[in-house]
Amino acid sequence: MAQCVQSVQEFIQDSFVPMVAVLCSEDAEKVTRKNNLNFSELLRPFCRLTSEGHMRDPSNQLQVVKNLRISVNNVVTRPTVPSSGVPGHAHRRLLSEVVLTCQPAEGGVANVITAGDYDLNISATTPWFEAYRESFLQSMPASDHEFLNHYLACLLVVSSSEAVPVEKFLKLSQEQHRIQHSGEYTNPKWFIPNTLKYYVLLHDMSQGDEQRADSVYEDMKQRYGAQGCYLLKVNSRTAAAGADEQIPDPWSQYLHKSSLQSQDQYEDPAPVVVNNTAVENNVGGTSEVDGHDSEEKDGVLVNSLDNTHPLQLDTPSDTPGSLDALRAVAVETKPPPLATGVAAATSHGACLTLNDHDRIRLFIQEFTFRGLLPHIEKNIRQLNDQLVSRKGLSRSLFSATKKWFGGGKVPEKSIAELKNTSGLLYPPEAPELQIRKMADLCFLVQLYDLAYSCYHTAKKDFLSDQAMLYAAGALEMAAVSAFLQVGAPRPYPAHYMDTAIQTYRDVSKNMVLAERCALLSAEVLKSQAKYSDAATLLIKMTSEDSDLRSALLLEQAAHCFINMRNPMVRKFAFHMILAGHRFSKAGQKRHALRCYCQAMQVYKGKGWSLAEDHINFTIGRQSFTLRQPENAVTAFRHILTNDSQQTSTQQGAFLREYLYVYKNVTGACEVALPQLPLPCINSSATRVYFGHERRLAEGEKQAATHVSLDQEFDRDLAAMWQDLEEQVVAAAKRGVVPATFQSTQCCLNSQTDNLRFPLAVVEEPIIVEVVFRNPLKVPLVLSDLSLLWKFTLKDFNRPQEDSVGDAVPISNEKEASVPRTSQKDDVIATEVIPEFYLSPEETKLARLKLLPHQTGQLNILGLVYNLASTSSTGDTINSTAASQTEAPSAAEGTSVRGRQDLEIQGPRLNQTKEEKTSVSHGPDRRLDPTITPPMPLLEVFFLQFPTALLCGEIRKAYVEFCNMSRVTLCGLRVASTHPDFFTFGSSSLATPLTPLSPTSFENCSAYKTLATPPGATPGSVAAVTLVSEGDFGSGTGLRGGGVSGAVTGGKGITEIPLGEGTLKPGESTQLPMWLRGPDQEGVHEIHFLFYYESAEKGGKISHRVLRHTVFICASRSLSVRATACRSNTLPEEEEEEEEERNGSMLVFVDVENINSSEAGVREFHIAQVSSSSKQWRLHKCINPAEDKDCKLTSRERGKLCFRATRCKPLQVTLKAAEKYTFADLSLGNELIITSTTPCADFFFRRCQPLDSLRPPVAMETQGRHSRSQGVGHGGGDKDIAGVVRKCNEVDLDIIILWKAFVVEDNKQVILEGQLHVALQTIDKEACSLTQKEEAQEMVLLKFKPELPPPMTRPSMEQLSHLIKTNLQYPESYSHPFNQKSLCMVPVTLTLSNCSLAQVDVIIDLRHKTTSPESLEVHGSFTWLGQTQFKMQLGAQEVMRVQLRACFLHAGVYNLGTPRVFAKLADQGAMCETSQQTATPALIIIINST
Repeated sequence: MAQCVQSVQEFIQDSFVPMVAVLCSEDAEKVTRKNNLNFSELLRPFCRLTSEGHMRDPSNQLQVVKNLRISVNNVVTRPTVPSSGVPGHAHRRLLSEVVLTCQPAEGGVANVITAGDYDLNISATTPWFEAYRESFLQSMPASDHEFLNHYLACLLVVSSSEAVPVEKFLKLSQEQHRIQHSGEYTNPKWFIPNTLKYYVLLHDMSQGDEQRADSVYEDMKQRYGAQGCYLLKVNSRTAAAGADEQIPDPWSQYLHKSSLQSQDQYEDPAPVVVNNTAVENNVGGTSEVDGHDSEEKDGVLVNSLDNTHPLQLDTPSDTPGSLDALRAVAVETKPPPLATGVAAATSHGACLTLNDHDRIRLFIQEFTFRGLLPHIEKNIRQLNDQLVSRKGLSRSLFSATKKWFGGGKVPEKSIAELKNTSGLLYPPEAPELQIRKMADLCFLVQLYDLAYSCYHTAKKDFLSDQAMLYAAGALEMAAVSAFLQVGAPRPYPAHYMDTAIQTYRDVSKNMVLAERCALLSAEVLKSQAKYSDAATLLIKMTSEDSDLRSALLLEQAAHCFINMRNPMVRKFAFHMILAGHRFSKAGQKRHALRCYCQAMQVYKGKGWSLAEDHINFTIGRQSFTLRQPENAVTAFRHILTNDSQQTSTQQGAFLREYLYVYKNVTGACEVALPQLPLPCINSSATRVYFGHERRLAEGEKQAATHVSLDQEFDRDLAAMWQDLEEQVVAAAKRGVVPATFQSTQCCLNSQTDNLRFPLAVVEEPIIVEVVFRNPLKVPLVLSDLSLLWKFTLKDFNRPQEDSVGDAVPISNEKEASVPRTSQKDDVIATEVIPEFYLSPEETKLARLKLLPHQTGQLNILGLVYNLASTSSTGDTINSTAASQTEAPSAAEGTSVRGRQDLEIQGPRLNQTKEEKTSVSHGPDRRLDPTITPPMPLLEVFFLQFPTALLCGEIRKAYVEFCNMSRVTLCGLRVASTHPDFFTFGSSSLATPLTPLSPTSFENCSAYKTLATPPGATPGSVAAVTLVSEGDFGSGTGLRGGGVSGAVTGGKGITEIPLGEGTLKPGESTQLPMWLRGPDQEGVHEIHFLFYYESAEKGGKISHRVLRHTVFICASRSLSVRATACRSNTLPEEEEEEEEERNGSMLVFVDVENINSSEAGVREFHIAQVSSSSKQWRLHKCINPAEDKDCKLTSRERGKLCFRATRCKPLQVTLKAAEKYTFADLSLGNELIITSTTPCADFFFRRCQPLDSLRPPVAMETQGRHSRSQGVGHGGGDKDIAGVVRKCNEVDLDIIILWKAFVVEDNKQVILEGQLHVALQTIDKEACSLTQKEEAQEMVLLKFKPELPPPMTRPSMEQLSHLIKTNLQYPESYSHPFNQKSLCMVPVTLTLSNCSLAQVDVIIDLRHKTTSPESLEVHGSFTWLGQTQFKMQLGAQEVMRVQLRACFLHAGVYNLGTPRVFAKLADQGAMCETSQQTATPALIIIINST
């Protein structure tokens, strides 16, 4: 239970006090009325004695009476009525008003209790409960089974102004005797037949004669004795004088309660008011029983909507009715009247001085000590003597207590075993009642030991007689007496109280007595810290007959749970909910609201969603009833914003009541738009798009994809786009990215970098995508939905200092509060969505548009809309609800206008130490764009752009560039992730212009072709062209007027040629674009980034970009494999000697058709084979096919062999150092010029340039003799490896041009394409398809640096290729052996140095051959002359040695016996290595005879 002002001992003592009646004459009443008081009211503040009293018990022991209080009341008589244990209507209304007027004080003391995870703020005291308890105990009716509420004495008050005061005393005495003994009245009840009469002479000091009063008083003392009368002098001043002097008013606190009680006491059967004096307390019996009617409970009007279970929410049928109840409350509810009575407005005791206060206090003390206590003491002695004589026991009952208790005890029967004897009545003179009367007298004067003995004795007598009502009363008071005994000789018998309560409630059906018993026992248990037992007792006392009592007791039980040693928080909250519900049924709305709010502290945020909904709903309804609409709105908001588990019908009821309450709140004070809780907005998911929405395709035109809100954000893609933009910006800014570079972000979301203010362009829309979520199971309708914004004008064309003063914020908040009004469209046009429908539990996107017309700083604040519920919620509408006219019905739907702010939390900062140790967030500027001056706006359209290509296929498309703005556009460039996929051609070469009409493409070749001369043999000597790489955008510089860029990491930047370098507003231009299918099959995602600038420099935005992404499906076409081999032949004809004196090479090309038949390709034709190199060129085809084209059907393979020669030294000049030699060998009747667009473009744009794959090769730009100095004389291993490796290197690219015949829609279409093969090493095969790299194995971590790998020495195989040998001799030689026995044949041995360094060569002609093949040759021969030669060959030098072979017989001989050894000249320590020799050189010697 909550803390109380009084201790439990003081509370019990004040609950049972001696009762004193008052009978006043009319003149005496007039004297007191001067102070706005009657006589009993005049005495009430002084009824507690401040000094101790003394009296003797029956054993003549002196007992001290401390802190005694008496109760003085006017006599009110009532006719005899049947009494009942059910409180009457007036009694209930009195208690209800007492509780209603006692509310918690604002800012009162509160306890903060911490229990586990809970920190509860609970009111420390419950003064309304104490006020209820006090009023309940004071207004309890007197009953026959006990005497505690019976009058012990009667004050007879007569004014000194009476003519004959003694006669008036006589009349009053007779009146009292008549009331007590005539039998006409059962109320009031008197303690003993011989009631103490105390005569009081009241003297008015301001009017009366004081001497006469004194003389009358002397006469009274002679007549009644000095202990039986008193002269009380009052009114020492006049009321006028009292108004000037402030005297304390001790009556107000008592009269406030009195006024509450006096309002309704006459509603019971009419009382007889003695001498027409007003009464302030009902001291009579109980009123008649009023029926339990649902309209009125506990004396207060109760709304029918509260007659539900506390944990039961509205049912569908009650839902409209509940809303109607709210509406009725809104129309009719008035603040509860606080009945403070007349006393609150008037002053009391105006004629009394402080001396008069002391006189009244002295009078009470004299009456008590000299009249009342001696009277009680005498009656206790008399009763004790009577009982002793009747029982035949010892003289003193006190001394016989042991004997009575020591004997055999009668076992107490349970209540269930006892018959219903609640109607048993004892006669007044019954000894059992005399024992009870003596016990009550002892209890009233604090003789608790003797009282306990008497109660215990009476209890046994009553139980033996089965007088259960009497027994229960004795048990109750015995338990209280045992508790109050000084020193606590025995424990508190709680089972006595339990038995008494059960008897009162179940047997006697007297809830008033049961309630009193429970209140007393609960206080005792609480004082002993037995909170659990106290709570159980209080909960048992709750019932349906009194909601007010149940509410108060449940609240006290809740306080018991929270005050336990281990607080039971959830039980506290649960019983607070039950108490709040019963308060609500009792009409105590404020107390109900307080209980629910206290319980909410426990349930909030703990996942008890249904309990939270119920509490919030009730708090909202009660707050609205109590004219607290703001609190009601807050409570309803919680119901709707949490993820509710209610049914759709219940949620619909919640929503309608919320909207109705909200409308009343906003209607009362239209200051600003309120914040709406529905629907839920995921602010962090808000996306902002700057620019026009993507245009759809127009006919054959395909628009650039760019960025749209329909695309999902990909972090990797965003990084790729930023990388592309950095590259193109660097290319545009001469290779340097500016420090102020900020990548373009057209669409901002939670994953983009939003730390800076985004830049938007005036007259270009800003689209804000907001994510709405409907958490309810009922649909929501939003209407007139638009954005709220604040805008600050700023002119960026003026200097910064001049524009500061123009910063005047403009907002559309005021205009947006009224729907369908102009929202300052001259500054920023705001789009309004007329209706936005959200299905139950739906998440839906809304895109709202703003169009800025002026430059400045924009801040998007939030959203404004009308929120309404639909009538299609599936619930039934009562006819009463539908017929209401003063408020809109639920079927029509209630709509409120409000706003929701878009508040986005930025990313958490985690850079510095302070940021890491604290939680701080950076800004998120996505809703704060800066509106900049106009910028050009580019749109790109693609015509005849394919979606599928063969690998290597060349296709011609067209691109249209349109400037949609009012600003001139320049500096158009494009960057791509696949620069090898497209080309715009090169205008620096004599490329014929392709017709711009797309329809002319059907039968036109994408290549520049020439007809082959008539009679020319396919594969004859190739046509040769010199081309610079820079002409095709692959160099390091920019080429004016042509395509330019820089190859960086496989990505190139292309400058798009415009007519005059600019594109004026509204203009468009169309350019051809060649495409080449990727070399790898599959689907390829290819990205283009178009970059452009404004012709007007110095703007806030330096450039703009446009993105485009295409997907190309590449199908397999041809697979080309090529191998280069050395040719050992030397030129025979003199005219060819210059061309091939540096050596030649054989190139074998294998072409296989790997296309699947699904692509519809019938066959491939190899139309031409070309080469491109700085050192080599294809010379001619060795094995041309019989027919002109080399045809390959599915899975066929063709083999071609070509001779390649080095480029002519005469062609290699200093100017042509960077130029490539293109050689074209046509295999058909057309010659394709590969050194022009698009063939050369795609060659230079191939994915992996050879320069990046191979080590640098020394440029062969000098003569043969100067090459010998190419190798340094340091002679390190590195030089050896380089020299030897270069012997085997080839720098030759083969270009295979093919045509494919495809059948599409019963028409034959010719496709063209080209494949590239890069030959790098002699005898090493190269392929057009790059092999897939194998997954690398996991590499172990190494914590120590590895030593550098040792330099690898050239292998023997590599060293054996330094010198190429060739023998020149006649195939047959005739010799007449008969005439001359020796035949000598001249043989020329040609040595060719393949390296770029000087080589020492040793030629050994001696026969040491043991190879099997040489033995097969018939006979032998010998070399004449010098058999060993030593010589030195310069770099790539060719030397001929003349030899002579001598034969003795005719036959076939192998001349390939000379052995050649070689080593690098500057490697002295290296041994010579045997060089590879040619195939066997056979000669036939014929005998001519």
